Amino acid sequence: MEMIIFIGIPASGKSSLYKEFFFNSHIRISMDLLNTRNKEGKLLRYCFETQSKMVIDNTNVTKEGRKKYIELAKQNKYEIIGYYFESTIQNSLERNKNRKESINEAGIKTKYKELEKPLHEEGFDHIRTVNIIDNEFIITTYEV
Repeated sequence: MEMIIFIGIPASGKSSLYKEFFFNSHIRISMDLLNTRNKEGKLLRYCFETQSKMVIDNTNVTKEGRKKYIELAKQNKYEIIGYYFESTIQNSLERNKNRKESINEAGIKTKYKELEKPLHEEGFDHIRTVNIIDNEFIITTYEV
């Protein structure tokens, strides 16, 4: 089974990538939808119990924030794939203008400052880089 962990600042394309590539195959675990860690925990347990593929669609900008998902995935013998969304603050602010529910600019800048690029040593089996060029997702192998 597979757990995909999205890593990126707000408005970097995470939910859009989910909808385009994983909507029909992976359960989406997102604090934007679930609102509480309790609900998130219940959905994670359900996914592991049913051996479901899942995408963690949160910002996950810090190693510490990713750690709990990686540990749970390892305990349940899941393959762990990170998708690192390379985005500048300016690109995210531009995309944010087109969102139904925009995020305040300070929130985007704060997450950018907190961003720690993912490392294989964290426990990822694979890491991919996501860029958006001409409104198209370009996914490549991650280079540290």
